[in-house]
Amino acid sequence: MHRRARQCVQVLGVVGLVALLGGCNFFIPDSVSEQGDRAVSLWKGVIVAGLAVAAFMYVLILTAALRGRANRRRDDEAIPGQRQDNLRLELAYFAAPIVICVVLFGFSTSAQQEIVAVSDDPDLVVEVVGYQWGWQFRYEDQDVVVTGAPDDWPVLVLPADRTIRLELVADDVIHSFWVPEFVTKRDLIPGIDNEIDVDLTETGTFPGRCAEFCGLEHWSMQFSVESMTPEDFDAWLAEAQAADQPIIGSVDA
Repeated sequence: MHRRARQCVQVLGVVGLVALLGGCNFFIPDSVSEQGDRAVSLWKGVIVAGLAVAAFMYVLILTAALRGRANRRRDDEAIPGQRQDNLRLELAYFAAPIVICVVLFGFSTSAQQEIVAVSDDPDLVVEVVGYQWGWQFRYEDQDVVVTGAPDDWPVLVLPADRTIRLELVADDVIHSFWVPEFVTKRDLIPGIDNEIDVDLTETGTFPGRCAEFCGLEHWSMQFSVESMTPEDFDAWLAEAQAADQPIIGSVDA
């Protein structure tokens, strides 16, 4: 009875630990986009699954060690069981890793397809141009351009609750568009058409930067994203169009 109680406590402890860790982001910033939410969910699932397997293995090792120690105390002359094989156990620990890998592969493939999927009819298209050493954001069909300045990093103003297409263009060398709160990032490669869709779920200001070393001034390739409500974005866009001139550096959002 005592042995079964200990086993139940061990199982409950493992389940409780996994549930507790399920609420952690494991060093990933809180996502502010639907695509980021999907990536975070996959990451947390993989980490929790790995920790659950590790915890299960440690429980087995600890149980075997404690039972062996208890048996020796009862009878120092006793010989441990000498069974040479256990076909069911061997089949189980052969099949279990395969099943785990297949399941994780399925979840990863599904998440990747959702993250890289692009809409046939996005609400807004912005051409993101990376160059040594700065950024330019061109709002297609809106006659609005935001360009970075050496001492004034640009702001990419976007609406929340709308599908945004970011077309990534490199004018010279490889750059990388990265906003940590988006979770995902994508390279800008000369001659390659790269694009991503972003569906923002929160408003606020989020820092961004180039994540690919592109030269001595790589550190200066920074920008920020200003996420607004759709109404505030429409008002900002109308004001920017009325100005009828490129926006240099930050903007009054």
